[in-house]
Amino acid sequence: MEIPKIFESEYRFCLIMWESEPITAAELVKICQKRLGWKRTTTYTVIKRLEERGVLKNENGTVTSLVSKDEAQASEIDELVKKKFEGSLPAFVAAFTKHQNISEDELDEIQSMIDRIRKGGS
Repeated sequence: MEIPKIFESEYRFCLIMWESEPITAAELVKICQKRLGWKRTTTYTVIKRLEERGVLKNENGTVTSLVSKDEAQASEIDELVKKKFEGSLPAFVAAFTKHQNISEDELDEIQSMIDRIRKGGS
C-alpha cells in the first residue's frame, strides 16, 4: 500500500492526532491552537486535506488515523534513502553515523534489530 505524503506542518498535526486518537475535531482545534498557534480554519483545512489523501478519517466529528506513525516514518525514510542515497541503505547508515556519537546501548539495540531481521523477524 502506498503511504500518502505527509508534509512537515501536517506531520506536526499528525503527531497530536496519533497521541490523542480517537479525538474530536473540536478538541483537535483547541490543541492545535495551543501547541501550533493555528486558527480553527487552519486545523479544519488540514483535517480535510489529510482525509482526502487517505491519512485520516473524520466520521461524525471524530478523527482517527488511517496511516500509523510507524508507517509514516518508514515511508519518509524509504523516500529519503531512494532520493539521496540511490536506494542504498548502507550508504544512508554510513552518512547518518558519520557525525553521530552512538552509545553502547544504541549499538546493542541496533545489533538486536539486525539479529532479529536475520532470524526472519521484524
